[in-house]
Amino acid sequence: MYFIGVDVGTGSVRAALVDNTGRILKKSTKIIQTWNPEENFYQQSSEDIWRSCCKVVREVTEGVPSEKVKGIGFDATCSLVVVDNDGLPLSVSKNGEREQNVILWMDHRAKKEADFINTTNHRVLKYVGGKISLEMETPKILWLKNNLPKNTFWQRVGRFFDLPDFLTWKATNAISRSLCTVVCKWTYCAEQTLDGYWDRSYFEEIGLDDLSQNNWSKIGNEIIEPGQPCGNGLTENAAREMGLTVGTPVATSLIDAHAGGLGMIGVGSKNPTDFKHRLVMIGGTSTCHMLLSDQEVFVDGVWGPYYGAMVPGLWLLEGGQSATGKLIDHVINTHPAAKHLNVTDGVRAEDCLNELLMKMTTDRGLDAIDRLTEDFHVYPDFHGNRSPVADPTLKGMMVGLTLSVDQENLALIYLATIQALCYGTKHIIESMKEKSGGSLNVQEILLCGGLSQNWVFLQCQANVTALPVRTSTEDDPVLIGSAMLAAAASTLSKSPAELHPRSSSLRDAIALMASDARTVHPSLDLQAYHKRKYSVYLEMLKHQKMYKTIMSRNP
Repeated sequence: MYFIGVDVGTGSVRAALVDNTGRILKKSTKIIQTWNPEENFYQQSSEDIWRSCCKVVREVTEGVPSEKVKGIGFDATCSLVVVDNDGLPLSVSKNGEREQNVILWMDHRAKKEADFINTTNHRVLKYVGGKISLEMETPKILWLKNNLPKNTFWQRVGRFFDLPDFLTWKATNAISRSLCTVVCKWTYCAEQTLDGYWDRSYFEEIGLDDLSQNNWSKIGNEIIEPGQPCGNGLTENAAREMGLTVGTPVATSLIDAHAGGLGMIGVGSKNPTDFKHRLVMIGGTSTCHMLLSDQEVFVDGVWGPYYGAMVPGLWLLEGGQSATGKLIDHVINTHPAAKHLNVTDGVRAEDCLNELLMKMTTDRGLDAIDRLTEDFHVYPDFHGNRSPVADPTLKGMMVGLTLSVDQENLALIYLATIQALCYGTKHIIESMKEKSGGSLNVQEILLCGGLSQNWVFLQCQANVTALPVRTSTEDDPVLIGSAMLAAAASTLSKSPAELHPRSSSLRDAIALMASDARTVHPSLDLQAYHKRKYSVYLEMLKHQKMYKTIMSRNP
């Protein structure tokens, strides 16, 4: 039997055909379009995304009898999708382009709305680290209400979806929402009893009380745990578009980072049902830091705790960095020496720079590349700070610049940027441990995504945190996480007499499908060095805040 995982990332849609042991047999990728009409505005098309999903599913199942595909699971970015009363795209663009009905997760247009929401200090905000992010959905919805014509937009809104829920709706016609999306990005209040609710007073206070009409139908009144069967499976239309069988089980979805967390949380564990003390990092354009707990613990600047948002029965804490892979790309591509790197097919700019760093280390008689940046420091929040400071206005900083613009200078900036991102992770880990009184004690890091392909980043993360860093022997844990959803939904779609006792839950799918791990161990000889550089990192943060205070004073 086979399962399909579908992942909708920031720039592409991917699908994988996965067997029942969690091994990926075939993958396909399709680029999706993003419009950036002005600074901080990023828009996509739900129709383009859905067509791409169908295409990649058809490609990975080519030659596979459709009856052997036992389930499909979706994950996607936490982007906002708007459809009208007929279920057709409703534009989120100022200029009204019909197909542009998705506000991408990284869109920062709703700063004013997020700032306003945070002045309320409403009780729901304690579950998002004390401050709502402008990347979450209620600030974006409020922006749409405040800025687009009410008669041509607001009155025509049929439903607001998080992108993962839009995909299950397109696949099944079920209007249910995932507990993951509504708890993590919409302020839905989930409790251990699973008797969750929308807090009406919050929506009244921020001016979105009309969303409560018709029992909250526009944002969801049927909330389901991830991995549960969604509706009655694939509809006739969706099955035809994907080349699958009508009624194929479709799993209630996850946000893409959370699918990566699901695919990674059991990796290399001797006890794949013991998930505590393992920090999962999903490192791509941005990075999410996920930690599970059996206790409800609040940490300033860290999202959550979210009950049942990734693994049933456990609270999830979610830190994050708004720009990581994107930041590394930025510092490389904007440097004059980038065009002189020997980048060819199969050789990335990072590979060239990693090789150059090794040569520089040898030439200078150093014992580790880490020491090359003793006089060079970066503060990495070029796109604001998500955790643990939760300040989207923070900017990047560099100390140690010279007049040099050669490849060695680029290599130093690149390395210092990687180190700064690792200090950001250390800052998140220390904040969680301090605020929990030590109960949130990270003992190992599980890393997936594009950053896991960079050995310098892996070793630096281990050295900075003094923790082992593990990656998966499978090259795409996010897709495996979506396939785990499919496996759980497939099992739970059967009659009780058919249920296998070891496959009746999402936790069991994790245990059965988790992959082995590769491990990078920290260099203990570098702890004192990184402790000093981490102190510089924290001082740079203090100084940036101090400079803001100085510049805000009246003459």
